[in-house]
Amino acid sequence: MASLLLVMEGGGICNGMGCCTVTFPVAFRGFRVTIVKNNETVPQPFANITIKAFLSFRPYIFSIADLLSDKINASTVGASSAAYLSTVITDKPNCAKARSDDKTRYACGSSNCENVANGGYYCTCSGSSDDGNPYILDDCKQEYNHTPKMNCSRSCGSTNVPFPFGFEPGCYATRRFQLNCASNRTLIGRPPAKYEVTNISLDDGLLYVNKLSEFEDANMNYLSIYYGGSGYFGQQLVYGLDKSDLSEEFGVWRWSAANLTCESAKKDRAYACRSANSECIGVTHGKLYIGYRCKCSPGFEGNPYVENGCTDIDECLIPNNCNGTCYNLKGSFRCCPHDMFFDPVEKQCTPDKRQNLVLGVSTGIGSGFGVLALALGAIILMRRLKRGAQRKIRRAFFRKNRGLLLEQLISSTSESVTHSTRIFSMEELEKATNNFDPTRVLGHGGHGTVYKGILSDQRVVAIKKSKMVEQSEIDQFVNEVSILSQIIHRNVVKLFGCCLESEVPLLVYEFISNGTLHDVLHGDPDAKCLLTWDDRIRVALEAAGALAYLHSSAAMPIFHRDVKSANILLDDTFTTKVSDFGASRSISIDQTHVVTIVQGTFGYLDPEYYYTGQLTEKSDVYSFGVILVELLTRKKPIFLNSLGEQQNLCHYFLGRLKDETVMDIIDSQVVEEASQSEIDEMASVAAMCLRTRGGQRPKMKEVELRLQLLRARRRPPRRHEQELQRHGETKPLLSTPIKSRSTSVAMAKNVELGIVADNPPSRTLTRCYSMEQEMAASSEFPR
Repeated sequence: MASLLLVMEGGGICNGMGCCTVTFPVAFRGFRVTIVKNNETVPQPFANITIKAFLSFRPYIFSIADLLSDKINASTVGASSAAYLSTVITDKPNCAKARSDDKTRYACGSSNCENVANGGYYCTCSGSSDDGNPYILDDCKQEYNHTPKMNCSRSCGSTNVPFPFGFEPGCYATRRFQLNCASNRTLIGRPPAKYEVTNISLDDGLLYVNKLSEFEDANMNYLSIYYGGSGYFGQQLVYGLDKSDLSEEFGVWRWSAANLTCESAKKDRAYACRSANSECIGVTHGKLYIGYRCKCSPGFEGNPYVENGCTDIDECLIPNNCNGTCYNLKGSFRCCPHDMFFDPVEKQCTPDKRQNLVLGVSTGIGSGFGVLALALGAIILMRRLKRGAQRKIRRAFFRKNRGLLLEQLISSTSESVTHSTRIFSMEELEKATNNFDPTRVLGHGGHGTVYKGILSDQRVVAIKKSKMVEQSEIDQFVNEVSILSQIIHRNVVKLFGCCLESEVPLLVYEFISNGTLHDVLHGDPDAKCLLTWDDRIRVALEAAGALAYLHSSAAMPIFHRDVKSANILLDDTFTTKVSDFGASRSISIDQTHVVTIVQGTFGYLDPEYYYTGQLTEKSDVYSFGVILVELLTRKKPIFLNSLGEQQNLCHYFLGRLKDETVMDIIDSQVVEEASQSEIDEMASVAAMCLRTRGGQRPKMKEVELRLQLLRARRRPPRRHEQELQRHGETKPLLSTPIKSRSTSVAMAKNVELGIVADNPPSRTLTRCYSMEQEMAASSEFPR
């Protein structure tokens, strides 16, 4: 029955060590192969040992590479379409015997039973319910796959295989439509396959097949083999598989999607006609009803079994299909005679009125030129009228915005200022801001919105647009322009000009890139501030110099009236620029104060000015003192304390100063970079500025001088002091009290008396430098 040939290792015919062959008849019902090791007293696991077994219908040429590779090449092992295994139950000779002898051992249950020629039987699912396991009770079920998976093989050799047919699982509708591709031939039926499919017609519902003459011993390359269950055709799919009216060698089979009527199929969720432009057709053979199939509707072509598979046919592309003018329609076409055209509204051919064509064309051309000339004239006239109207509107806005007054104010200033300050047109500013694009907004000030713009000369500017058009707001705008046009100072924002041709007046001044001091100090409280202690002293000094210039050195004294960190801008080198003069007031030189409506920002507002309404230069001094405290503590003028309550920074700072605990609220970065005397000096200047009575506060010129002296004394720590600190021989400032009690008490008394001590109170002098030294130091810091 079988012969075992042992062969030598090293390749060649399978007749030595490493390869053995067992030969048995094709009709042999079953066999078992056991592989054991000889001369082994203790069983050893077959770890790292490759064992491969396969069926072949011709002698196999052994190669060690076959053991080392993941796959065995079908061309070398001689696999063929006849090399197959099928599952057969052999405890009973046939289905009838199995059903009658012992129903408890009968395997098929509610499924179909098929006899095997050599004895035994196997089970299949019946009818259209061909999916499922026929060996499990009630597991046969109909599962129709409407959507094939991607990248399915759709051809085998020269045969195209459209859906619902397919090779791989997921590529066919049900297993009844499964085909096999072997050696570039499309096979149909349960192995061993007897028929080859040469063509599949979806429109006609036909399979063109050839009957295989013999089991050829050819090289097979299987793309998909799946023989489980009832994956064969028979009369479930095609009609005429074993009918006498078909040739033994060649046949044409009719097939159906399911054995249902069209009326029943349309109610079934497994209805196969998925395309919107498809229809159901019954399949019959003589008087026998086989089932239904799908076909694209007239005027459409494609695959009716998939979504949107049927597409419109352009009948106008078919040669000799129309002797007139062809118009393609969805699902059909219209052929109109040459003297007619198709009307899509009426959906019919309409006579083409081409009479007097030459006259109509000439009339149309003449009319066209006339209309064109009339339109051009109207456009030119409208533009002139529009320009005239715009001039009137802009002139009206110019007068409303106090343009005549502003021209007089600008022209009355010095010639250098006149050359640098100009009145811009609205068109120029619209172009500079891209029509005031919201993305160009830099911020919202107390008196308007600020946009970033680029002028025609490539200068980057800030354009301030007032919020309101009330007369009081216009007066503030004119006031700001007139004030800025008189100021020439490196630490005051530079005015380029203004625009009065809109309902809302606009102000154009230099663009400051680094934002406001408020943003730099309070942007991210957890991050290290960009301003070092030296930068903070310089910013305070430059702001004080600008305010001192406004109070005493300008042509007419100017009170800012809204001094705050948000109105102190920083350019790309952190140079200070005082801005926002919308609330400022100019007074004559012989005046010391002026009574006004109280304006300002809460937290910076001078309490004396708030209660009396009398605006003096000392009001700006108080607000500047708040900025000094901000620079020292890096806290906002109104902040939340540890209890979550709002706290006024000035009161909080003065209270800490009086309790000798001011170092607890100083910014840690300042403590690290500044000396104790420098912190005391800055705190002392701030306390003087924050006195309740304006008469007890210093002038801005005095504040500027004190800050100049502080900056002059500022020096980096000596090298040996850095080495001592690095080795821990000196204690950090935070671990030591601000001063001895006697020193702190003396400092507090000096603050009350208006005396600021730079050295311990044992000194009797109120300052460390002579008048000559102060003048020499101040000369090093030009404004």
